[in-house]
Order: sequence, then structure tokens, then C-alpha cells
Amino acid sequence: MDSASSVVLQALTQATSQDTAVLKPAEEQLRQWETQPGFYSVLLNIFNNHMLDVNVRWLAVLYFKNGIDRYWRRVAPHALSEEEKTSLRAGLITNFNEPVNQIATQIAVLIAKVARLDCPRQWPELIPILLESVKGQDGLQQHRALLTFYHVTKTLASKRLAQDRRLFQDLASGIYSFACSLWSHHTDCFLQQIYARDEATALSSLERTLLSLKGSRDFTLTHGDITHNFLEYHPCAFIPLIQRSLEFAVSYVFTPAGEGVTFERFIVQCMNLIKMIVKNDAYKPAKNIDDSKPESLEAHKIKTAFFTHPTLTEIGRRLVSHYFLLTEEELTMWEEDPESFAVEETGGDSWKYSLRPCTEVLFLDIFHNYSQTLTPVLLDMVQNLQGPTNVEDPVQLLMKDAVYNAVGLAAYELFDNVDFDQWFKNQLLGELQVSHHRYKLIRRRVIWLIGQWISVKFKSDLRPLLYEVILSLMQDPDLVVRQLFFFRTEQFLPYLESIFGLLFQLLQQVTECDTKMQVLHVISCVIERVNIQIRPYVGCLVQYLPLLWKQSEEHNMLRCAILTTLIHLVQGLGAESKNLYPFLLPVIQLSTDVSQPPHVYLLEDGLELWLVTLENSPAVTPELLRIFQNMSALLELSSENVRTCFQIVNAYIYLSATEFLQSYAESLCRTFCDLLKDITNEGQVQVLKVVEIALKVSPILGAHMFQPLLPAVFRGIVDGERYPVVMSTYLGIMGRVLLQNSSFFFSLLTQMASESSQEMDQLLGSVIEMWVDRMDNITQPERRKLSSLALLSLLPSDNSVIQDKFCGIINICLEALHDVMTEDPETGTFKDCMLMSHFEEPKLSDDEEPPTEQDKRKKLLALEDPVHSVSLQQFVYEKLKAQQALMGDQGFGVLMETVDTELVSQLQEFLQGL
Repeated sequence: MDSASSVVLQALTQATSQDTAVLKPAEEQLRQWETQPGFYSVLLNIFNNHMLDVNVRWLAVLYFKNGIDRYWRRVAPHALSEEEKTSLRAGLITNFNEPVNQIATQIAVLIAKVARLDCPRQWPELIPILLESVKGQDGLQQHRALLTFYHVTKTLASKRLAQDRRLFQDLASGIYSFACSLWSHHTDCFLQQIYARDEATALSSLERTLLSLKGSRDFTLTHGDITHNFLEYHPCAFIPLIQRSLEFAVSYVFTPAGEGVTFERFIVQCMNLIKMIVKNDAYKPAKNIDDSKPESLEAHKIKTAFFTHPTLTEIGRRLVSHYFLLTEEELTMWEEDPESFAVEETGGDSWKYSLRPCTEVLFLDIFHNYSQTLTPVLLDMVQNLQGPTNVEDPVQLLMKDAVYNAVGLAAYELFDNVDFDQWFKNQLLGELQVSHHRYKLIRRRVIWLIGQWISVKFKSDLRPLLYEVILSLMQDPDLVVRQLFFFRTEQFLPYLESIFGLLFQLLQQVTECDTKMQVLHVISCVIERVNIQIRPYVGCLVQYLPLLWKQSEEHNMLRCAILTTLIHLVQGLGAESKNLYPFLLPVIQLSTDVSQPPHVYLLEDGLELWLVTLENSPAVTPELLRIFQNMSALLELSSENVRTCFQIVNAYIYLSATEFLQSYAESLCRTFCDLLKDITNEGQVQVLKVVEIALKVSPILGAHMFQPLLPAVFRGIVDGERYPVVMSTYLGIMGRVLLQNSSFFFSLLTQMASESSQEMDQLLGSVIEMWVDRMDNITQPERRKLSSLALLSLLPSDNSVIQDKFCGIINICLEALHDVMTEDPETGTFKDCMLMSHFEEPKLSDDEEPPTEQDKRKKLLALEDPVHSVSLQQFVYEKLKAQQALMGDQGFGVLMETVDTELVSQLQEFLQGL
């Protein structure tokens, strides 16, 4: 070992010491060597030497990996020379025989990081060498090559720019079949070894099978996304692929061919592919057949030939009898966390990525398009389940739940084929009255089913009977059943006053604490469901609740029920809830004061009440502001309620940032600094989001008040925080500071440069470089646009460091443009889809809740937010023009030559017409 290697080895050995007196100087020495030529070649030799201590080799790999993040890019400060990088790339793939699993994984990740930057242009030999190594007979070498192959493909598949996506597609098309055959081979070996009871060898084969499968999956899923995009944007060009696409998707999802080899995301992709073909308007003939386009007729012919009666029957039956069945995981969630189970039922866009809503949406579209074929199939399944189901037969209970689900989803299609009134009286009503615990599955499904049919086909003279059942179900012991007692319809509202009055009378008449709690729960459910419609009828309740609160001083569980009622009451009253403050605020004060014994019972509901009170408050009051004195002790508890506490802090900021921050920011900042010393990554994000919101609402005051926290954020960016969500939040905060309070940013930069004994420009370059490198950590489009606006705000500039980073800034801007720009198909021009021009009161359907006061505040804030008020396209154009004016045409031309020609072409496309 040469002298340089010996010195580095000694420093690494000392850096693994538990003695800080030895550890700290070693770390400092290694940090100084990071920018020295040849340092990473020495690290490579050390971690490739299997004779050395494992901890030392592990540390060498980590230093090498961190060096890739900081110094591998050509434009990075102290970048590695091309000669050294060539040597390092060659050294990384000379052997795949690392004996330690953890180190092998780190080396694989390390190679993937280099591949992300250099493959295939600077490293064309990587993939061929990996494939050759995978084919080898040596077991260890094959496993390590497979491990590396998986991490490389996973990393390349995650790249976003169009050019990178095309390169990955070319790569995938060349090695996909090989990866599949590899998986098949190792699976066969595994099965043979298991049969021969050779467990050790079988485990090794299973590991290779898994790695092969993971690699194949990333090819597969990327191809699936490409196929969906192709079908969505070029339906006519996709017509030749309809037949094979349907054969492929239906075979794997609805026949035994897919058993044991499919996985959820793949199934979702296949189902969505079928749905898009079935529903696509371009594949349907016009009402007047003579007006149809030839391509539409061709597509319709292919679909008609494929969706035969047997095929549709099998798809329909399997959707209901297999995919509609509640899973063990869902049933467990129902038992252990019923509220989360109920939330999981909600819709939105979840059908695009989640299996249950995906199957239901596919069922709806297929049933709508082929109802004549599928209606008899579904009615036959209903007929086979008539009468009560044995509660001891869970299979039949699940099947009935699934079939009733299908009948509810297809209510409009079945209008002429089901006498729902007779079915309700003869079958469903009786099932609602079965009180056995296991029958809750059917009770919940039946009441949901009635909700689907009530606006389709339900006689008015059955309503009193129905509302009696509803009142009974309001007291069902199961939370999920209770949450489904109402329907999305205005038909109940005429009965609201009488039912609510009777409930209130009952609340006054009963004397047992448990009975009062039951009645309060029912009242809460009614208020929750009808929301603002309850306002004319709550006067008596509002007057009675303070008395009930006083009477229940020794009954904390009843007080919990009162808190729940108040929560829904505040939501129903909206801004009018300010009239309740003389009673409401002392209740919140007591419930959230950890020095008071009742807080043990009341805290969770008290915090929720505090939050909804703030969200619905039209303006801050001194009393409302004073309650925040309870918060410091609550945050110190670090209990499961800490998330709600952060939401309360955020609500105060939205409500009145100036008064709140001036009153409490100093103490809150101290608490946050203490929390950040010992908190999970998720907790760090929650803390930092408060700072981010403060900067968003009040960029100047927010930065000033939370100044003690910002150096840690700055250091986190420069050091390359390794947790993506934390790093994303760091960049969101710094983006706000740079874009909306630039003088503060540069004063912070000056402070940090002084503390680290660095030049300001050098530190600024490190920040920009890391920002560019970690853009993929940011997943929210708003933050991605914010980052591009923030970095663009550095232009125009004659600073050499900023000009050196110009290529990276343009790269980020292009990624953000791809995120936010939509093309007008008629004009061919692009528009920033995040722009908001004015505030509009949303038009709500009967089952939608009106916006809270906080929702309105957020909307008004968004109108002033640069993310929603500044066109990224226009901002890029103006900044580039300003830079051109500063440098002159020739200088600016030289600057633009640092940007890849493909990126320049994309940029010109976005900026055309400006």
C-alpha cells in the first residue's frame, strides 16, 4: 500500500473510533482531502480491499458516495478531473465479489449514482459488463451484478427530462427480455432446490429471483406509463395495438395466467389500460354511422370482436367475485382503525393508482358500455344470495358485500331491471335488522346501497320507514356503519327540523350518562352530515350545552361527547361560531391545559375543537390569541397529538400572522430548536412546514422571527441532507427566502460564509449545485416551480459563480416548465397551469362542504403567491433577456453554449411566441 493510501487508511480508522478526541480531527482531515485529486481513487482501493476492517471499508464507501453528490458533475466546484473519473468508473466494475452484503448494497447505489450522471454517454460499457457478469457461473459475482443492475435501472428509470426518458426506453427495449429470462431461470432453480430441500442454495436463488423481478418491474412499469400516455394523447395511432393490449391486460388480470406473477401496481396499470380503451370516445362510432371516422369504425370493430359474451361474462364475474372482496388487511383496519377504514373508501383520483377504486371505476365503465351482456350476469349473482346469510360463513358474507357493492355502483344502469322498492321491503330491510356483530359488513353495505338507489328509484311513501331505520342505525355500535346512515340527497332535509327537535328533547329527558352520550353522538352525526343546513335549528342546543358541560364535571367521557358535538357544530356554523366564543374558548382552554387533570381525557377532542374554531374564525380575538399559551407545554409532550398541534400553529399564522408571530414566535422558535435536536424525520418536516408557511404568509416578518432556525436549514442544504422529504422542505424554505426576501438570504449567506471560513461565492456555488442535484427530491409541483423562480431570481448577474451554474439553473427551469406548462391543442401555445387570476366562490353540490374561513384565507394568499401569480414561462423569458442585455449578444451566446443543445431546443419551444 503506498503512502497516500496508508495516510487515508489511518484517518478512516481513526474516524471509526468512539473517542471524540480521535474521531473529530480525523473527520476534519478527511473533509479537507475531499477536494484533493486522487482521494477517491484511494478510497476505491480501500473499500475494494477485503482484508481491511469492515467498518473502515464501509466509511470509505460512504465518503466516496458523498463525493459523487458534491464533486462528480463537471460544473461542480473542485470537480473531479475527467481522467480520474474514467479511472474510477473502470475500477468500480472490475469485479463483483464484495463479501459483505451491506457494503455491496452501498457500492451498487454508488455505481447507480454515477450511472445517473454518466450513462450511457460517458459510460457505455456499464450495462454490457453488468449483463456479462450476471451470466457468470460464480454465485457471489452473479448476485452482486444483479444487485447493481437493479439499482442502476431503478435510478435511470427515475430521470425526468425527455432526453433521459428516451435513453432509458432504448436501454429497456434492449435488455427487458434478458431480465425476464433471468427471472424465469432463477425461479426454476429456486423451485427445484426447494423440492430437493436444499434450503441454503434455494435462499440464494430466491434473492436472485427477487432482484431480477425488481429490475423487470421497473422496465414493465415504465413501459406501462408510456403505453397509457401514448393511448391518451395519440388514440388513433394506438389502434393497431388495441387487440394485443387487450389480450395482454385481460389475460393477466382476469384469467389464471396472472395468478402468482402479478402485483398490485401492474394490475392497476392493466385495468386502467382496459378502461381507457373501453371508454375512449375516439373508438366509438357516431350516432349516425355514416358520420363516423374510418379509424373510429376500425377501433370499434376490434373492440366488438374482442369483447365477446364469454369474455365480458368472465370479466364481470371476476371483478365482483375476486377484486370486490374486502381483503384481510381491510377487515383488520376496520376492526383496529375504523375511521381510517372509512376514509380509505373516498374517491378522487385514487382509481389511477389504488386497486379497489380502480376496479370499481373499471366495473362502472364496462357495465355502462356493455350493460345488456352484464346485467343478467349481475342479477344472477344477486339471485344466488337472496335471504339472510349465515353469520358463521365469512366467505358468503364477503361475497354478498361484493355483489351489493356492484348493484349500488350500477344503480343507474339497472333502473329498468330491478324493482328496488320490493327488494328494499322484502330483503334489505330485514338485513338491516340483523344485529349480530359479524353482520355489520352487510348492514354497512345495505345502507350504502340504499344511498346509491334513493335518487334513482325509491318511492316517497317508503321514506318514513327508511328514516326509522336510519335513526336505529345512528345508534349502531360500529363506527363504520354509523358513518353511512345518510345519503347524498336533499330528500332528508324536510325531516331535519322534526328529527333534530326530537333528538334534543331526548337529550334533555334522559338521565343516564351513557344514554346522553349516545344521543349526543347521533346529534353530532346529523350536524356533520347536513353541515350549514343545521344553522336554523341549533339555538336550543347552543343554550343547553353550557349547562350540560357544567353538569358533567365529574363525567369526562360525556364531556368528550360534548366536545365532539361542538366540533361539528362549529363546522356547521362556520364564521357564525364566533358567537359561541364566551362558552367555546374556556372549554378549549380547560381541555388543552396539561396542568389540569381532565386533559388526560379531553385533550385529543379539545385540540380538534381548537383547530376547527381557528379554521372557521372570521378574525382573531385577544381571547383566541391568549389560548396559545397552552401550546408550549403541549409541544414538549411530543405525544401522538403533535401533528394537530402543528396544524393549530399553522391556523394561527393563516388567521393573523403579524399579531401571532409578534406575540409567540420567539418562544415558539426556542421550542422548535429544542424539538429539532431529538425528533424523527417526519417530525422535522412538520416543524419546518410551520416555518415555510410563516415565510409564505409573511416573507419579511417570518424570516426575522424564525432566523435562529435558518442556519440549520442552510447547512442541511450545503451538506446534502440525505432524507429526500427533509431536503425538499429545506429547499422550499430557502426558495421562499431567496425569492421573496433576497436581502435576508444574502445576509444569511454572509453569516454562514463567515462561520465556515469560506468565500461567499464559493458557498453560494455549493448551494446552487446541491439545489440542482437534489431537484428530484422535490415532488410537489408548487415547490418545483418555486425552486426555479428562486434560482432564476439570481439573474441577471455578472457573478462568475452564478454564470458557472447557469446550465444547472436552466436545467431546473426546464424540469419545472415540463411540470407546470400545458399546451393549448388549438393554438399550440403553452400556458402555466398554476396561475390563479381571481377568487371565485366554488359552486358546491349538495354533499360538498362549504369552504371554511381558512380555506378562503388560503385562496386569497395563493393569489398573491409568486407560485400562482407569476408565469414561469414569462419569468424565464424576462430573466434570460435581462442576462443577454447585461452580457451582450456574444457573451450571452457563449453562456448558452454551456447548456445541452437538446435542452436549448426544449427551452425555445416553451418560449416561442413571447
